[in-house]
Amino acid sequence: MSVASTGFSSTPAVQSTQSNFWLRSRNWDLTFITLSVIFVPLPYLVYLLLMAFNIDSDVSRNMVNGFVAVAVGGPHMMSTFLRTGLDKDFNQRYPMLIRSSIIIPIVVVSLAFLNIDLLLTVFFFWASTHVLHQIVYIAELYAHKEAKFIRKSTVSFWSRAIDYAVIMTCLFPWAAYKISQGNFEVGVRDLTSVIPSLFQAQWFFILMTGIFLLALGAFLVKTVNEYRQGVINWPKTIFLLLTVAVAFVIPSLPNLDTAFQGMNMWHSFQYLALTFYIVKLKQEMGLLDKDAPIVARFSRGKDSRGLFLLSTIMLVGSLVVFLVVYGLTALIRPGIDPNTHFDIAYYTGILSFLWIHYYHDHFLFTNFEALDAAYQ
Repeated sequence: MSVASTGFSSTPAVQSTQSNFWLRSRNWDLTFITLSVIFVPLPYLVYLLLMAFNIDSDVSRNMVNGFVAVAVGGPHMMSTFLRTGLDKDFNQRYPMLIRSSIIIPIVVVSLAFLNIDLLLTVFFFWASTHVLHQIVYIAELYAHKEAKFIRKSTVSFWSRAIDYAVIMTCLFPWAAYKISQGNFEVGVRDLTSVIPSLFQAQWFFILMTGIFLLALGAFLVKTVNEYRQGVINWPKTIFLLLTVAVAFVIPSLPNLDTAFQGMNMWHSFQYLALTFYIVKLKQEMGLLDKDAPIVARFSRGKDSRGLFLLSTIMLVGSLVVFLVVYGLTALIRPGIDPNTHFDIAYYTGILSFLWIHYYHDHFLFTNFEALDAAYQ
């Protein structure tokens, strides 16, 4: 995998030139952050191709989901713990964050047995928020570098607010439309059955679309003004334009499960690149061996293949949870429908770790100084 082959070296002092607006370098940013957008249509195209060969729709969908989960989705989920659970310094500074994480598997197991549709609804909307939060974080990393290291007076509160607004609303017009039509299906499940009727009204779709169009208009006006004034941050602007365009279109596709796997691939690829870069920066500062010896053992050399391997190995945790819950389900609910039996174990094994990943990342995504060591 190409994420695993990125080299890491010290970054020279930042100078006030457009070339230094990139988070690391033009080639690195374009490869791992921006132009990796090419991954977005691939899962859906493979899904359509499999069906063209007369493979059942659900089989095709699950084949695509399984591949994405193993190739990037699972490792990206587990790579969070390289910076949190496996880092002694992080554990000592934020013990309550680590301890409170145990609540999440309890909630997941409870919902899996009591109301799996509600579990998937919470998952879908938290996943969407998490993806958008990462986009905000990347945009803020660009803005933070610009404001602190390049030209300290150019990034205003309103500039940031407009960026945040267009990011956080771009997914919702089509999603709100489908909900208003009573047809918000993810895989074989129609989630409108557990979405409050308040959000299924036509006015909600109109409101969300209006807010998005207002935010988009403000973003385009801001971008034109920045260009005319010669202060545009091209790396951030290109990234946001691509993101908004793709995220707006994805919910319009009929098979949301597979459609969002495309966003998941792009999101995971970005996340792995950023996480491995931050870990490598800590290694360069000589702190990794002391704070995270297990991570340091897999982080030898200039590339990140060892870190990717460790993140993949940790997926065994999900497999163990799946097997335990699958066995217990047969005892707790004898005679259960085979599909429901599998779903309970599968979603428990995956979401227990995935939601902890979301929980930790909402904290990590407030650390806008994570790359500062590269700019000193």
